[in-house]
Amino acid sequence: MTTFKFRSYVLILLAFVLGCSEFIIVGVLDDIASQLHVGVSTVGLLVTIFALVYAVSTPFVNALVRQHRFYNFILILMAIFIFGNILTAFSSTYLVLVIARVVTAIVSGPLISIALTFANEIAPMDKKAWLVSWIFSGFSIASVFGVPIGTWISTLAGWRMSFVAITVVSVLTFILMLLSLPKDLRQHAKKSQSGNKQGSLALFKDRRIQLGVLLPMLTLAGVYVVYTYLRPILSQQLNFSASAVTIILFVYGFMSLISNQLSGRLANHNGLAKMPKVFTIEGVILLLLPFALFNRITGLLVLMALGVCMYLHNSPVQMHFLAVAEADYPQSMVMASSLNSIFANFGIALGSATGGLVVDHFGLAATGFGGAIYLAITLVVVIWLNRINQQHQQSHQ
Repeated sequence: MTTFKFRSYVLILLAFVLGCSEFIIVGVLDDIASQLHVGVSTVGLLVTIFALVYAVSTPFVNALVRQHRFYNFILILMAIFIFGNILTAFSSTYLVLVIARVVTAIVSGPLISIALTFANEIAPMDKKAWLVSWIFSGFSIASVFGVPIGTWISTLAGWRMSFVAITVVSVLTFILMLLSLPKDLRQHAKKSQSGNKQGSLALFKDRRIQLGVLLPMLTLAGVYVVYTYLRPILSQQLNFSASAVTIILFVYGFMSLISNQLSGRLANHNGLAKMPKVFTIEGVILLLLPFALFNRITGLLVLMALGVCMYLHNSPVQMHFLAVAEADYPQSMVMASSLNSIFANFGIALGSATGGLVVDHFGLAATGFGGAIYLAITLVVVIWLNRINQQHQQSHQ
């Protein structure tokens, strides 16, 4: 059990450092723009570029795992990740910075995919959902603590030192991974009825996967219609001061951490079956938001409730992907582990774009209505998926 706990902490630390590297750009936008002499909006494109490269490249990199040892593959990826952050820290021009962020994004998705695969392999059955929820929580912890600390370092010593700090923690994480992770785990090829080995992309033919990937995409699209504009909603719609907005965002980060922890508990109790209720509640919260924003107290209460619901789908959906792959597509375990993060990034991009259209045409207060439309579609998809899962279970009894 001690070995399991130590390995768990290492995987959570990996998620934390990945989160810090991904999110820190938001906290140092102004500093980068000033030093590299480019516009803030130009630096902001780094966030979009990172998310798109992350989502598009992850399936292709994961396909390279095949029957190689996870241990060797994750260490190679981690070495590239460290190089990407070093290159970021010493970027002399915006072009070099873009290249550095692309390099980092290419390996970030596969790193978390293999970390989740390790979690599924090393955890006892009753601890799997717990560990998965804590790995996802590593990103929330990065948002709550890592980004503010990185921003503070940037203010004191420059934005480059923020990435130096991330590099130092990454090297420490690499050493701990080197010493603790099991060395012999790998995917197993599965043969089709004709005798040919099926590739890691075979699971995409499964309707349970096709519908499942829509859940993180649609629910995060719904949330990010609002979340993308959370700061202006707080400052312009609710008229909070800059210092108050900082505190509120910090509290919202804690709500997202609680969301990931509750997600793990849901996954331990047939979480996917409970998702229709979760998505219904989330949709109602989004529908209430435009009316709640006419008052500070009700506005804050509804926004915090949205924060608690934000990641409730994570662990149940992740466990669904892993269960399908483990039973029918063992050659696709790493790919299955990546689906949540891949389609979450697509959802973030979709929600942000939708939010921009809603704000331009209807104003900040209307973002809740835009998000509710996505949650209504998500509700239909999860009900459909649960019926297919029931039919599959009945046919295999």
